[in-house]
Amino acid sequence: MYSVSEALKLCTELEVDLVEISPNAVPPVCRAVDYNKFLYEKKKKEKEIKAKASKSEVKEIRFTPNTDEHDFDFKAKHAEKFLADGNKVKAYVQFKGRAIIFKDRGELILLKFAERLSEFGTLEGMPKIEGKRMHAIFSPKIKKKI
Repeated sequence: MYSVSEALKLCTELEVDLVEISPNAVPPVCRAVDYNKFLYEKKKKEKEIKAKASKSEVKEIRFTPNTDEHDFDFKAKHAEKFLADGNKVKAYVQFKGRAIIFKDRGELILLKFAERLSEFGTLEGMPKIEGKRMHAIFSPKIKKKI
């Protein structure tokens, strides 16, 4: 443990910088290092932490009011995989031409889809219609660590 003046004197002799590592500690912790090297290592650690952070995407699945049972099952399996991977799923029913009169079919498809995905994810809100699309967003269920 050195006084500030002794530490500065020692650093000038060694031609390094005195860097304060933990200012809130009693007494404050300092280190004699090359400051540029210190900054480089700090940036490298931050970049590594950022790379390890999980990135969530929104995956889209499209239906039509006349989607068949087999297609529905196929798309539901994909959605289950997306939710298991931690991604959000946006399912939408695309109405073409006069198919917009079958809004009830679209809503039934999305609610059936929500029921199918209930163990993998949760429905964020009731299906909404925007233009010629009716959509619903599902977020993954958080896995509890034991």
